[in-house]
Amino acid sequence: MEAIAAVLSDWSWSWALVPVFIDLVIRVVALFVVPRNRRPTSGMAWLLAIFFFPIPGLILFLIIGSNRLPKARVQKQEAINELVAEIATREEEALVTRAIDLPLGVFGAVKLGRSLGAQPMLRGNRARLHTDYEGSFASMAEAIRTAREYVHIEFYILVFDSTTAVVFDALEDVRRRGVEVRVLLDHISSVRNPGMKRTADRLTEIGAQWSYMLPVRPWRGEYQRPDLRNHRKIVVVDGEVGFMGSQNLVDSSYNKRSNRRRGLHWKDLMVRVEGPVVLGLEAVFQGDWFLETGEYLEHLAENEIAVPQPGDLDCQIVPSGPGYVSENNLQVFVALMYTAVSRISITSPYFVPDGSIMNAIRAATGRGVRVELFVSEIGDQPVVYHAQRSYYEELLRAGVRIHMFRPPYILHSKHFTVDDEVAVIGSSNMDQRSFGLNMEVSMVVHGQDFVRELDRVNDYYRENSREMTAEEWSRQPLRWQLMDNLARLTSALQ
Repeated sequence: MEAIAAVLSDWSWSWALVPVFIDLVIRVVALFVVPRNRRPTSGMAWLLAIFFFPIPGLILFLIIGSNRLPKARVQKQEAINELVAEIATREEEALVTRAIDLPLGVFGAVKLGRSLGAQPMLRGNRARLHTDYEGSFASMAEAIRTAREYVHIEFYILVFDSTTAVVFDALEDVRRRGVEVRVLLDHISSVRNPGMKRTADRLTEIGAQWSYMLPVRPWRGEYQRPDLRNHRKIVVVDGEVGFMGSQNLVDSSYNKRSNRRRGLHWKDLMVRVEGPVVLGLEAVFQGDWFLETGEYLEHLAENEIAVPQPGDLDCQIVPSGPGYVSENNLQVFVALMYTAVSRISITSPYFVPDGSIMNAIRAATGRGVRVELFVSEIGDQPVVYHAQRSYYEELLRAGVRIHMFRPPYILHSKHFTVDDEVAVIGSSNMDQRSFGLNMEVSMVVHGQDFVRELDRVNDYYRENSREMTAEEWSRQPLRWQLMDNLARLTSALQ
């Protein structure tokens, strides 16, 4: 008996070492796996999380630690990228903007974007901004009712409610006369926002073909990192008229009780485009439709070069996300900022820049460029809001003027201008999520008239904002500083 007791005692001691061994293995393996092909800041944040909380940190890393898409989806993305590249090459000679028509630096940024998966910059386009939230829906509905062949709609958040009913009614009208209607909406955002079943039922009632984007339904064999989202906002009518920008297809309160209780409403910006660039939006939609349904649409291949050229704007569509070369939107944005001679105006609801954006901004102010940033005074996402605030001191020291749009509005527009000739508008925030995780679409526009129109929008923002000063910032409570710094650390967990 004594011998057996001794053996059990030895085994008890061994079992006590198992957790220590597992902890050591996790830490050692993390040193090899986590930093690989990852930003140093992101790698360090993940290592700290795993070293302080080995088991929870490891589980979180396994769930959201990689932005790689499933192999089958990557293969589909590569196939559709090749197809779009072939079509773009066919278009270049007829419609592409010539190098002599662009400032040297801007041409370099456009060429960079092209090499990273963007469409070519095409000339002959017309664009009109829509700043009125409900008015943009009315404009979409008006364009939809002119459809002869098809309407393609893609939104991160798409909800049937009293505000968006005008768009759904227009879809129903054109569907009755045989127009093809295809709709894409993000799956996770549909689950998180009120009205999922009501929206699905209405789309089915209309007779639209529709599908969720990036669905997370393991029981159907559909799974990828759950916080990879398709954040695009696109409407295309017959390849001739398109809409894109920052606005989701949902009421300006997002139908959430908490927003209504606080009186919050979203301020957005959409742009209506006509001309060859609409084919670029169609290409993005077609790629996403193929990824989600496996169906290849013929509209792009059938479209000939003889596209109307109703305006004089040069426009380039820049799709981005894990399916493209690493952070291609970030690289194009930074390249354009380095071309600035006199001014840069940035509007981003979630401004959590990486080092390259901050370096570009500091370099700009250092050479005398005026830089201003428009953000919301209040936030709807606490962690992101505090992470954004953590950069204010650095920005103020660099000489950036920070304008905070007054409540009860959330300034949700996403755009920036460089000097008097170039602007970028779309769905992409200037944060690490939009650069590395979300599928986004941006449009680079070369044209003084468009920049002047965007300047008038900035004037409105400025009139309805208050400016953050260095003196005010120096009086921030200690608890807010702590929250800002902690949120900044978590923003690197990608």
